[in-house]
Amino acid sequence: MNLRVPFQDLPLQTRGLRAELDPAIGAVLEHCQFIHGPECAAFEGEFAAFVGSAHAVGLGSGTDALEFILRGLGLGAGDEVITVANSFIASAEAISHAGATPVLVDCGPDDYLIDPAAVAAAITPRTKAVLPVHLYGQPANIEAIAPLCEKHGLALIEDAAQAHGATLADGRACGTLGVAAGFSFYPGKNLGAFGDGGAVTTNDPALAHRLRLLRNWGSVVKYHHEIPGYNSRLDTLQAAVLRVKLRHLAGWNDARQTAAGWYGEELRDCPGLELPVVMPWCGRHAWHLYVVRIKDRDRDAMARQLLEAGVQTVVHYPVPIHLQPAYASLGHRPGAFPNAERAARSVLSLPMFPEITREQVAHVAASLRKILEG
Repeated sequence: MNLRVPFQDLPLQTRGLRAELDPAIGAVLEHCQFIHGPECAAFEGEFAAFVGSAHAVGLGSGTDALEFILRGLGLGAGDEVITVANSFIASAEAISHAGATPVLVDCGPDDYLIDPAAVAAAITPRTKAVLPVHLYGQPANIEAIAPLCEKHGLALIEDAAQAHGATLADGRACGTLGVAAGFSFYPGKNLGAFGDGGAVTTNDPALAHRLRLLRNWGSVVKYHHEIPGYNSRLDTLQAAVLRVKLRHLAGWNDARQTAAGWYGEELRDCPGLELPVVMPWCGRHAWHLYVVRIKDRDRDAMARQLLEAGVQTVVHYPVPIHLQPAYASLGHRPGAFPNAERAARSVLSLPMFPEITREQVAHVAASLRKILEG
């Protein structure tokens, strides 16, 4: 079989949206309000409605979204923020950029989500916030983490960069579970722009106002600067693109759910493979990624063999944050967070995108089985 399966297929998705995208982009080219054009406020309102939050504030990236939440809450030097070791480095960098100290903890062995028991053990008098990551599109165990935050007076800040449309079992949506949440619109996300972009969702009007100041040099009225700010605005062209894509997001998430079901059927009882575990507190998994664990085999060699079979895979993430040179100053050594390190050695993200076909999933599964059973 010569079938080839990309990890994502953004060209296919974009071609299917051209009839909607062209006039949306064309409208921006006509009015030329490339910064803070009308599409920006419109998207913020529509995204807030999708998430179920009172406010959404568009920003230049998902990393900025997390950093600005911390800054907006007044966190900085001397403060500690707990987050998980097996995430993209931006989760920790946002804390560092705000001037606070990231305190890393391990993930669970099966769900790869931040371990609430590890969070509880890491709380000190300097802890001011907990930043759980809704990894791969599955909500973190907020039912266990929120009471810890309430007990110790900590801000609960969601890293929802991979969780557009995900919910808890009680129906509450990621983006509404803490004081604020940071979303990314990097092109490969469930809701992706044509470049970088991000947003914060919150129900706190004072925090939303401060974020609007921070993103625009401390100003909401031109040349009147209330605080020292930054330049991190979601530009109008990206907002126009995101408005088009947002109309399709629920359907795309449904398609991802279907594809995850296909993988489960095709890979059930596959030797040497652990499939994703959907946890009891998860109501709706956004399936941003479909991540399996390769047991007792060379994961990287398998990825190369799959590529030879026409299957493109990705490793999220091959080096946990605590072993990155950028965070050597935290003093962690190999073995500090065994679950995160095991994941880094053994997980593999299979092709996952809304347009993936049953035939493509079957080819991925057959290729995996052939290698594992060979």
